[in-house]
Amino acid sequence: MDIELVQINTKFKRNSRTLTLVGVIALTIGIGLLLSSTAMFAPGMLCFSLGVISLVLGVSKILEPEISLELNQEGLKYHHRRGSIFIEWDNVQRIDIPRGLNGFDSIPLPYIGLKLKRINPVLDIIPGRLAIGLLTEQRPLLMSAVTLDEDLIELEAYMNSEFTPLVVNDERYRGVLAMFGHRCEMLSKNMGFHIYIPVDCLDRPADEFVKLLREYRLKVRQSQE
Repeated sequence: MDIELVQINTKFKRNSRTLTLVGVIALTIGIGLLLSSTAMFAPGMLCFSLGVISLVLGVSKILEPEISLELNQEGLKYHHRRGSIFIEWDNVQRIDIPRGLNGFDSIPLPYIGLKLKRINPVLDIIPGRLAIGLLTEQRPLLMSAVTLDEDLIELEAYMNSEFTPLVVNDERYRGVLAMFGHRCEMLSKNMGFHIYIPVDCLDRPADEFVKLLREYRLKVRQSQE
């Protein structure tokens, strides 16, 4: 039985052209004010700064892929502006919303977490540019993991090992792939998941998307029986 392909369009691209246009206009006005008179320096700098911020946000939104996620019978494909990764359903152990601490309260984090059975298939295919991008974007997750674990000694050990080769299931990784693998293993140990998909790239609330993934994976299993 064939399972219908599901494509998720990111909501992050909304207002991308508007932000870009506003940025260009504000930037132009700011430069004009700065060149016209020293008395207009303050409003000119304000317009210039707002223009740069708006333009950067608008362009970054435009560069995001139209389709952020694809679900098919084989697995889940996550599209990022730096590249894509594919995760087979058979390699997914758990799907849920990761949680962090706010004081003494447990709060949901703005990600969808995927715990994998083996990290090797991801490390074997992830583009280096994407690995670097995710390492940078996931710094807040690293801090959340430290807050949950409350063990600075372990954090120091992780930071020292981040640049060392990684051996997983008898496979050896170096460089950026090793760094990304170390990060995935550390986050899995402290937060329960290897891969984190930001909710900004979804077209629906996080809990609804988790439900969609679980139901889709169940349909795939049933179709294979």
